[in-house]
Amino acid sequence: MHSSMKIVAVVSVAAMALAACASKPATSPAGTSSSSSGSTTAAGTAFRACMVLDTGGVDDRSFNQSSWAGLQAANKASSNITISYIASNSQNDYTPNLTAEVNKGCDTVIAVGGLMGDAVKAAAAQNPKQHFAQIDSGSSGANVYGLQYNTAQGGFLGGYLAAGMTKTGKVATFGGLNIPPVTIYMDGFWEGVQYYNKVKDKSVQVLGWDEKNQKGGTFAQSFTDQNKGRSISQAFVQQGADIIFPVAGGTGLGSGAAAQASGGKVSVLWVDTDGCVSAQQYCKYFLSSVTKNLTDSVTQYATAAAGGTFPAGSYIGDLKNNGTGLASFHDFASAVPADLKTALDTVKADIISGKITITSPSQPK
Repeated sequence: MHSSMKIVAVVSVAAMALAACASKPATSPAGTSSSSSGSTTAAGTAFRACMVLDTGGVDDRSFNQSSWAGLQAANKASSNITISYIASNSQNDYTPNLTAEVNKGCDTVIAVGGLMGDAVKAAAAQNPKQHFAQIDSGSSGANVYGLQYNTAQGGFLGGYLAAGMTKTGKVATFGGLNIPPVTIYMDGFWEGVQYYNKVKDKSVQVLGWDEKNQKGGTFAQSFTDQNKGRSISQAFVQQGADIIFPVAGGTGLGSGAAAQASGGKVSVLWVDTDGCVSAQQYCKYFLSSVTKNLTDSVTQYATAAAGGTFPAGSYIGDLKNNGTGLASFHDFASAVPADLKTALDTVKADIISGKITITSPSQPK
């Protein structure tokens, strides 16, 4: 949280570099649904893009920060785009914040987080001429563009990696809240471990979540409480887990602290962003990160809208269009066996081709 400017610079450059090869939200990536066109605005005119953040702040090292980085990249790439954000301190702020941005005369209002879905739907119905974009939720109206991510696919790779790297035979995951944008990651992680067990005839256990019991599992009830994240992680370590996958925004930093306290006996899979970029202080404990490419998709949406056309319908980021995946192994690059790296490439290809079927009920459609 103390290095957000550096993080934004790195992520913004990456966003512009990838924009040419990533599938654009204005079109329909294979296997996704999206309207082929949307309403138009005068290209080249001044364009005001406003963002309503979820709780956790703009420097949460997770979904808020990477979404805002997407707008910053759009602002840097297009001289006609001006940007701003407003933070939500609690869920009670969603509706007032959305209303405030509409009243400011924003050309588009981008809502970060699936928990804002009902508030966005209501605001869009009350303001049919206002354009909205909703992260982690599908389109809820003709004037709402949905940005969704099938992170069960990236989570599957994370689970397979964790199962292949554990020394204790136990790995763990926990969430911030029991909501689909969180449990979809946990489902994928759980499925990846089960698949590894099947193909390798192993019995790696997953603590904290079982896809078959969607109402159970371990949750911090917060996306900001690092102490809670640390205590949950330490409890997992006491039960024998040596790799932890926190799906809890800033709360997950507590897992990094627990890994640090273990003296390197425990490692972490970060979430949403490349943890070695967004939470550098714990990089040496991050096995990898299961990413959600919020930055690029937000950049592409804002750029398309400012360029003359508001994308319509919904975008779904997946492994095929780089909407999710695994980040670099960084300090673990030499520790991950070559055959495991090869297997991960094969598993990724098999997910994309449909040979491997992911069953998470939280997958976007």
